[in-house]
Amino acid sequence: MKHTLSVLVENKPGVLTRIAGLFARRGFNIKSLAVGETEDPEVSRMTIVVDGDDRIIEQVTKQLNKLVDVIKLSDITHDEFVDRELVLIKVHCDASNRSEIIQIVDVFRARIVDMGRNSMIIEATGDSGKIDAIETSLRPFGIRELVRTGKIAMVRGPKTRNGEA
Repeated sequence: MKHTLSVLVENKPGVLTRIAGLFARRGFNIKSLAVGETEDPEVSRMTIVVDGDDRIIEQVTKQLNKLVDVIKLSDITHDEFVDRELVLIKVHCDASNRSEIIQIVDVFRARIVDMGRNSMIIEATGDSGKIDAIETSLRPFGIRELVRTGKIAMVRGPKTRNGEA
């Protein structure tokens, strides 16, 4: 089962390396990883998606909590949360299929961010299901390049003073 971990860490050099190294040393594969500053520039939020059963996730969380740079770790898998990914897809297009590709872009509420003579770059955001679906819809036209971010997620509801949702 895929688990989504939200980890608040100190925003300083080497933290990402230490956390990724912890996963690598234990042979756990990170499915998705996104990191960025929070509303506090001294704190970053990591959203980590890892595949594993409850025993593996328990091991991972115990090890992460031992790291001095980790401020707070939450397994939000079973919480109500909003998640998003971003994808840029460069797809082959010409005069014969350009309008069909534009229709697909409209259906997914995506955007064309670059258009050339024989290709266009499409930007889409959404949950992983939506991103998978637009990729599948555009594949028959010939995907030349694709880059996809990791999942970012935030628990629904108000944030209280102690950081709990």
